[in-house]
Amino acid sequence: MIDLKTENVLSMTDATKQLPTRRRGKRIAVSTLYRWADRGLRGRRLETITIGGAKCASLEALQRFFEELEENAASPVRSTHAVGEAQAARKLDAEGW
Repeated sequence: MIDLKTENVLSMTDATKQLPTRRRGKRIAVSTLYRWADRGLRGRRLETITIGGAKCASLEALQRFFEELEENAASPVRSTHAVGEAQAARKLDAEGW
């Protein structure tokens, strides 16, 4: 939860200016931050606070979000493709192929 007393609250546009640039010096799109807040990324959502009808984030919330993503990156994630390959291999083994 974002604490207005202790955290550096920024508009979503200003928050993108605090993040490192991407390819060719482009900033992360504001829509990306809104997507991270609404839908999340890899099961984690960016904390936001609404101030005067505008959705805002904080530097600290961004830090927590990226740290959580980094923690999750350490645990292996199996894609549906890898799961399908494993199931197919077991089926072929069972049939003697």
